[in-house]
Amino acid sequence: MLIVPEALIADLVSPEDAYEAVAATFAAMAHGEAYNFPVVREALGEGRQYGFKSGLDRAGGMLGVKAGGYFPGNTARGITNHQSTVYLFDPESGRPTAMVGGNLLTALRTAAASALSIDRLTRADARVLGIVGAGHQAGFQLRAAARVRDWERVIAWNLHPDMLPKLGAVAAELGLPFEAVGLERMVEAEAIITITSSPAASLMAAHVAPGTHLACMGTDTKGKQEVEVALVAKARLFTDEVAQSVSIGEAQHAVAAGLVAGADIVPLGAVLTGADAGRRSDEEITLFDGTGVGLQDLAVAAVAVRRARERGLGVEVSV
Repeated sequence: MLIVPEALIADLVSPEDAYEAVAATFAAMAHGEAYNFPVVREALGEGRQYGFKSGLDRAGGMLGVKAGGYFPGNTARGITNHQSTVYLFDPESGRPTAMVGGNLLTALRTAAASALSIDRLTRADARVLGIVGAGHQAGFQLRAAARVRDWERVIAWNLHPDMLPKLGAVAAELGLPFEAVGLERMVEAEAIITITSSPAASLMAAHVAPGTHLACMGTDTKGKQEVEVALVAKARLFTDEVAQSVSIGEAQHAVAAGLVAGADIVPLGAVLTGADAGRRSDEEITLFDGTGVGLQDLAVAAVAVRRARERGLGVEVSV
């Protein structure tokens, strides 16, 4: 088994690698060649979350699980709040083949999924990007969105405004004008990324103009909510996996209210393969419910393992 520690990941997996790996995974899911196992997610108290996401990709020859979660006290410890590790197994024998640091990989694959949705579902004339949330993941989201579209400016809101300058610095690196705004000004954006860990909706239907694309990336647990139910109900819905969308994703609240059913939600993989046309008009609001699936983690971890073996990196151990 090859151990690939977190410290090596940045040199092994690029954002472009993550984008390609996630796109291939979504396509394999759409073709029925890959599927995720049920998510295990537990609250540990004091805001801590721990769980397992796993799956099997027959097309890519990948079987594995990501273990980890969110530990809000970690900032004070000098480490990131999101902690995870990916374990890969031989799908034929079950033999463990790799243990891979999953913190950066999680950030890269989440941003890649969002960027895929923006690339495929945002109007061609979109020039203003909105971001709701300014935590650790927000910078990854902005960089990934900038790789797939040419933006003229970025507007952003965060519950704690003092966190916005860090996101503004990322925009400056990308050469993009940046402005901190109130939520009511999100109507100026043609694409909006929500990336919060909120238990209550912040983005309302009144904040979103017709024709906007929403990439809702923060809701991955029961009880979380980033946008109001009325907004979800009026949008055309897309997701990474329908089962997760209706149970732990942004759609869970609209489903509970009887406003949305699983049959109303389109897997993004269907758009990538051409089975679904995606956006149908310039006036349609589209919403990608990015719940984060285990197969994404396996795909980016497999890239890390392949590169590590090619370069003679990592630690080989007998198990």
